[in-house]
Amino acid sequence: MELRASINSLSTAMNAAILGQETVVERLLIALLADGHVLMEGLPGTAKTRSIKTLSQLIDSGFSRVQFTPDLLPSDVTGSEIYREQTATFEFQSGPIFGNLVLADEINRAPAKVQSALLEAMEERQVTVAAETHKLPDLFLVLATQNPIEQEGTYPLPEAQMDRFLLYVNVGYPGKDTELGILKLVRSEKSATQPSAPPRLSQDAIFEARRQVLDLHVAEAAEKYIVDLVMATRHPEACGGKLAKWIRLGASPRGTIALDSAARAHAWLNNQDFVSPENIRAVAPACLAHRLHLSYEAEAAGITRTDVVAELLDNVVPT
Repeated sequence: MELRASINSLSTAMNAAILGQETVVERLLIALLADGHVLMEGLPGTAKTRSIKTLSQLIDSGFSRVQFTPDLLPSDVTGSEIYREQTATFEFQSGPIFGNLVLADEINRAPAKVQSALLEAMEERQVTVAAETHKLPDLFLVLATQNPIEQEGTYPLPEAQMDRFLLYVNVGYPGKDTELGILKLVRSEKSATQPSAPPRLSQDAIFEARRQVLDLHVAEAAEKYIVDLVMATRHPEACGGKLAKWIRLGASPRGTIALDSAARAHAWLNNQDFVSPENIRAVAPACLAHRLHLSYEAEAAGITRTDVVAELLDNVVPT
């Protein structure tokens, strides 16, 4: 109970610092508990970077940031071998990827060669430079932001990299009342009158919370529902209707694993000791949307991946 209270305090502090983005905060906490990476997409100024930096300030972690640009090199992310003249040897100098929380800011502003430098790190939790493998920290999350690909000077992420993100979060503009609250919040921050933050959450507490998440019971019916959802993306013709016209390629097995992990974390955050179909449905858009490939017909009609997941949830029900 004390551990859940600490996580709830973390959530409260984040929501106080990032107004109107409760879903974003919940998704970041789910990723932290499920040990997965997050891709956040939204127009500039929608608190993507702020939300990630706020999380890093509230937990006991090393934070590093990579600002992705067209001239960035892979070694700028992973690190490189440096020649030491005094000893006539090469020494590995680690790059920003060796942080606990790594902010990959505007990740789609760098070409694919640099983006691919993250693939081994995100999947294997290690980096290989000059035939030497270097292990990343036990607490390691890549929290990436990207602008919509319609923005000038952006590159779409390759499918293999998109699949390595546990969750995809679309960040929209706040409402009118929230915008007024943001004005007051920024004023209070500049005048140093904002309330003090809670004690930083230790890494040991995070690892213990992850163990509790893994211990949650998942009934066979819930497991079957997860698999049914993923299979429906691969064989949309079985559902008939719009899905068969909209989906060109479905989710990979990583989508199944992501649904299971994220649903467990969602249940734990809601003080449950088992995973229900409601938990699975709650995280399905964030777990599956970025793993779907839409047909040309769907794209031409302006159908979004989120629309497809909503239709999926309407057609596939738990049994």
